[in-house]
Amino acid sequence: MPRVSHDADSHDLIRVHGARANNLRDVSVEIPKRRLTVFTGVSGSGKSSLVFATIAAESQRLINETYSAFLQGFMPTVARPDVDVLEGLTTAIIVDQERMGANPRSTVGTVTDVHAMLRILFSRLGDPHVGPPQAFSFNVASISGAGAVTTTKGGREVKERRSFNVVGGMCPRCEGRGAVNDIDLTALYDASKSLNEGALTIPGYTMEGWYGRIFRGCGYFDPDKPIEKFTKKQLDDLLYREPTKIKVDGINLTYAGLVPEIKKRFLAKDVEAMQPHIRAFVERAVTFETCTDCDGTRLSAEARSSKINGVSIADLSAMQISDLAGWVRDLDKPSVAPLLTALGETLDSFVEIGLGYLSLDRPSGTLSGGEAQRTKMIRHLGSSLTDVTYVFDEPSIGLHPHDIERMNALLLQLRDKGNTVLVVEHKPEMIAIADHVIDLGPGAGGAGGQVVFEGDVERLRSSDTTTGRHLDDRASLKSDVRSATGVLEIRGAETHNLRSVDVDLPLGVLCVLTGVAGSGKSSLVTGSVSGRDGVVTVDQGAIKGSRRSNPSTYTGLLDPIRKAFAKANDVKPALFSANSEGACPHCNGAGVVFSDLAMMAGVAAPCEVCEGRRFDASVLGYTLGGRDISEVLALSVAEAAEFFGSGDAAVPAASKILSRLEDVGLGYLTLGQPLTTLSGGERQRLKLATHLGGKGDVFVLDEPTTGLHLADVEQLLGLLDRLVDSGKSVIVIEHHQAVMAHADWIVDLGPGAGHDGGQVVFEGTPADLVADRTTLTGQHLASYVAPTGS
Repeated sequence: MPRVSHDADSHDLIRVHGARANNLRDVSVEIPKRRLTVFTGVSGSGKSSLVFATIAAESQRLINETYSAFLQGFMPTVARPDVDVLEGLTTAIIVDQERMGANPRSTVGTVTDVHAMLRILFSRLGDPHVGPPQAFSFNVASISGAGAVTTTKGGREVKERRSFNVVGGMCPRCEGRGAVNDIDLTALYDASKSLNEGALTIPGYTMEGWYGRIFRGCGYFDPDKPIEKFTKKQLDDLLYREPTKIKVDGINLTYAGLVPEIKKRFLAKDVEAMQPHIRAFVERAVTFETCTDCDGTRLSAEARSSKINGVSIADLSAMQISDLAGWVRDLDKPSVAPLLTALGETLDSFVEIGLGYLSLDRPSGTLSGGEAQRTKMIRHLGSSLTDVTYVFDEPSIGLHPHDIERMNALLLQLRDKGNTVLVVEHKPEMIAIADHVIDLGPGAGGAGGQVVFEGDVERLRSSDTTTGRHLDDRASLKSDVRSATGVLEIRGAETHNLRSVDVDLPLGVLCVLTGVAGSGKSSLVTGSVSGRDGVVTVDQGAIKGSRRSNPSTYTGLLDPIRKAFAKANDVKPALFSANSEGACPHCNGAGVVFSDLAMMAGVAAPCEVCEGRRFDASVLGYTLGGRDISEVLALSVAEAAEFFGSGDAAVPAASKILSRLEDVGLGYLTLGQPLTTLSGGERQRLKLATHLGGKGDVFVLDEPTTGLHLADVEQLLGLLDRLVDSGKSVIVIEHHQAVMAHADWIVDLGPGAGHDGGQVVFEGTPADLVADRTTLTGQHLASYVAPTGS
């Protein structure tokens, strides 16, 4: 029977017309539905602006509008993207690289709901029975209480005695963190000084502000008396007094001792998420040790006492997930069969996606960007939903070439179920599986924002775009490799899954650590290399900063610029800061004025007074080399390098920083561009540029090719060569075959992931690795390099 044409069948495209988010220049594209579309282009060309800031953002905004106004008031408001027409959208599910929350109580088990299912399992089958599911949760404390309660019944007040009892699984000593801290009091103050003389050495504690008013007015001690002369009671009040209401100069305030305040302000947060100066203080003042009461499991003795087939929930959480999946499969309990099925499917998804080496008790804040992204994928793999738009941001990040094949299969599986899959990607292996390719460019920043190619992969290869020209690039092995000038000895490394690893990392050369995801590369670096004297580590941690932060503030470039302006005009440097005295009084230096419309998306309009320039009009009257401060911040890095390089505006300190930014390929960024608008690759390279000015002799880089286009990898290799030739040692954790081929020495870890890895399976030159071909890395590198290098 012939199929009858239906109007609904005509809606097979997502149409975008006139997209202008960030650097997009009236972009118009038609994206086929139920196909896999890959968006390519150099870093900063506008891929994320089109996919995330336009298509996915509008889809989520429209979904939010289906909720009641009451619910929308509790949801984050999203403004409509700057686009003329968006048609054919479906529900968008974003699977991005954003790190997971660094809450100290958040683990792989809690963020994926696997721990919740295990808690139900133990509340039903655990022997002895200790309580409901919350009795196995390290986020719930056991509490009980009793007392009189007054209620009104029938117009009369009735007093009743009530009691309650909550059974939780939290270890009472460490409060569910698995570790306890001890504070070094000598790092908090200089005992020879008085408070008024600046005895406190805690970040933010000065006698000029509120703390000074509280310490002087509390009456517990004399602020002019050296701390070493305090009585026992006075010292106890300074250090340990619990929060107490006091009145100072007629104002109600709260006084708390230094130790409770530090625990509340600093230790409730993850150390990795702190600002550098606060993190340095915490690492200096606080020691973290495994809790002896719970042995680091975070759970109470009662929760650990309940077992299924002789195994506790703590034991299962510490297992490698691939092993845990086997344990669940062997558990034959018909009374909880649906729960075991759901739990088994979720655990199998972990293994399928290449994360079987993790354990449920792994803190979520320690996952890399690639691991976090794949963890977010898990809840979607078994979904029965179809006609959904899945949006991925470089899913190849952190994946060995061997693992990329598995990721490709998963993306195709999502597509074949009838979903639209949109992928922002640079790796040729992932571009190759695309049904449709949209290439943006031709350049980055202001030189990008246009569609330069649309079509299939074969046509992309023959196109004259940057991506097309570099798609089949293959690095060849170096004919000569450098000789080591020394070695960095590692002996008995046992961090995470490492098995007493002994290895010598050569110095004075480009050394690459490689191996499948989870083989132990990062464990070797974080546990045995980072933290040594002279070692500078550039990891993949997120850049901290608000929309007021920009490349000039983050790199410290603005300091010499402000001083140069101040010197040229004989005024204070603070005038040339939009976050200080020079700020426009109307918008407070933001450049825009926000209108809050409750549950509706707020409106941000350029400030009418400063016209978006962020500075007070009087400040813009001061110039350096013929430009005011707002004009300087509007310059690109390349333009600024020329401006500050010579002539009346020459500022050597600024030139050094700008040259480093150009070295890492960020010459197109403007000095005042908000950090919030930078792509993942741009943030990584900005961090690298900042660290290049460090005084270390050994640079450790964690996947520096993250977010880099094929054309930019060559520039990065040139930068690494210049570092080594200047006398530095460079150690790189990397999966990109071009970096491996360019190395002087390779250390390959494996052979597998988790407890199947943790060993050095190869040490030697890239040519030796290719000739050896006994490891997964060797096999993939051999098939990658040009014939001349094999």
